[in-house]
Amino acid sequence: MNRKNALALYLTGVFGQIWMVCIITFLLRNHGICVDFTTPIGLIAIGIGGTSSALWGIMIAVKYKKDHPGNILKAFVCLRQRYSSYLYVFIFLGLDFCFVLFGGRFQIDAWYIPVLLFVKAILFGGIEEIGWRYTFQPILEERFSYVISTFITFLAWGVWHVSYFYIEGTLSQVQVVGFAAGLLVNCFILSVLYTKTNSLWICVMTHALINVFSQMATGGNEYVQFVCRIVIIVMAVFIANQERRNVRCG
Repeated sequence: MNRKNALALYLTGVFGQIWMVCIITFLLRNHGICVDFTTPIGLIAIGIGGTSSALWGIMIAVKYKKDHPGNILKAFVCLRQRYSSYLYVFIFLGLDFCFVLFGGRFQIDAWYIPVLLFVKAILFGGIEEIGWRYTFQPILEERFSYVISTFITFLAWGVWHVSYFYIEGTLSQVQVVGFAAGLLVNCFILSVLYTKTNSLWICVMTHALINVFSQMATGGNEYVQFVCRIVIIVMAVFIANQERRNVRCG
């Protein structure tokens, strides 16, 4: 399988699967059937749609990268990473959420809530990294620059999220501009972490933590948030380009 076919098959599979679930969800709701997190049929629909990027990521990784499903599973839960990898996570998340410290707060009703949210975020968020960061963007970067590849991933990931939110029944609650801006920054954070650490787990963990902190954060200074997001993107581009130069020289 060549690169072009791998990318085409991934996108066709991911969107074919999630859009089919969207159509079925639409038909069910049109017949008065509730499809969301509160119903068994809703959970099935969310599960099938939400795992589309991971399933097709695994298939393409096996066919194109000659990977093995067992290796992908090990990489997904490989907590043993270099200290520097976790340090990069801390730096980027610190920048991403430091705006909350200026007039906002993290609302924690009980100590176990963040733990439960984290586990949920691994299953309903972190798993996406198998497709987008482990498989899709690295293949893109074989042809395009880091920045262009990140933007392409952002666009595809954004369309995927809109479809997923429709299945969840939360699409009407999404603030498009704010969500798109946050998603773009997250794309740069997650992609540079994978470029720097070559670790699927680091991306899975970071994605889950972003989801958890986003749910707990309230208020904060928007100007600080804007500046920090610019800093994140500049840092990500610099680190990724530096890493690619090191690979070429090495």
